[in-house]
Amino acid sequence: MAGNNVKKRKVPRFRRPNLGAKGRSRVKDTWRTQRGNDNKMRAKKKNVGVMPMIGYKNNDSVRFTRKDGTLEFVIHNETELIGIAGKAGITAKFAHDLSRRKRAALQTVADSKGIRIANGSRA
Repeated sequence: MAGNNVKKRKVPRFRRPNLGAKGRSRVKDTWRTQRGNDNKMRAKKKNVGVMPMIGYKNNDSVRFTRKDGTLEFVIHNETELIGIAGKAGITAKFAHDLSRRKRAALQTVADSKGIRIANGSRA
């Protein structure tokens, strides 16, 4: 995928129903599917918000790409990082659960191999 302007489909923000209602400050913003019999969102009524469904998925040619057109791979360890070393058009991204020490070690390996890290210390 070579290009500087990858166009992905815009996806709405999926929220819980009645999130901003009075007395519901304890309700978190994270999505949970609706299970109540009388729930309007589950029944797909109008003006109550949207539920995640397969129609919001992007095309296969655009999935896992960044805006600069490069593919993005999540890296957990050094073997995964070395596996993408010789390939062009690929950007690595550290997994969210990596420690600071492991990120620093992987960053030095990526610098020596010429791999670009999206969320690294030298991004």
